[in-house]
Amino acid sequence: MCKDCGCSITDHEHHHDHDHSHTHQMAHETLHHNPQLNDKKTIDVITKILDKNDHEAGHNRAHFDNHGVLAINLMSSPGSGKTTLIERMAELADFRFGVIEGDLETSRDADRIKAKGIPAYQIQTGSACHLDAFMVHKGLHDMPLSEIDVCFIENVGNLVCPASYDVGSHLNIVLVSVPEGSDKIEKYPVMFRQADLVLITKTDLLPYFDYDLEHEKAEARKIKPGVDILEVNIKDDASVRRVIEWIEFKRKMRS
Repeated sequence: MCKDCGCSITDHEHHHDHDHSHTHQMAHETLHHNPQLNDKKTIDVITKILDKNDHEAGHNRAHFDNHGVLAINLMSSPGSGKTTLIERMAELADFRFGVIEGDLETSRDADRIKAKGIPAYQIQTGSACHLDAFMVHKGLHDMPLSEIDVCFIENVGNLVCPASYDVGSHLNIVLVSVPEGSDKIEKYPVMFRQADLVLITKTDLLPYFDYDLEHEKAEARKIKPGVDILEVNIKDDASVRRVIEWIEFKRKMRS
């Protein structure tokens, strides 16, 4: 785990920089889930880290806004289908998009996306369990922003730490897959509280898993009332097109 998101906090200042109230909410939630960190020094460190990140995130959003690009942060645990969904959208979507890809190691996901003719920039985070605004800013300079309509920021596979870091996106999409079991939304509420859209993926596997679909939807709406939820089966073009239509609607609302 990284040293600055609250899962393994240290007292040195980190190189990392959203709305100030969000910073303090995230600091509070980090400490709530890590009571051993609940002291003034730790609070000050976490708040300082998030303040710097939030400032840089605003800078990223301004970059996207100046080019009329909708930025979407994709978050989930590993293996829920983020990259596969992007590959299918490359085949079905009418809007142009690029991808800033985050993984601890390798460039495999970025290579998969480039193979579909989509511009992609790989960020290897090393030991960091999330992307932050500074990492994403580096990727912006390799994105042809004047040639795309949407930029996906595919975050590191993790249902905890990415929720605490605004990367400069306009929207957050959180994926949860059927094989993960119907308890993940309840177990990781901070992540799903940040979601503008929840995608329940790999629904073609429902017959083979004891997965309570309606329970998961209810839990998502308990955590964030009114959140949009879509079911996705990557083998069913209609379900992928519903995701594309949601993104198109949000894009037109911003234009």
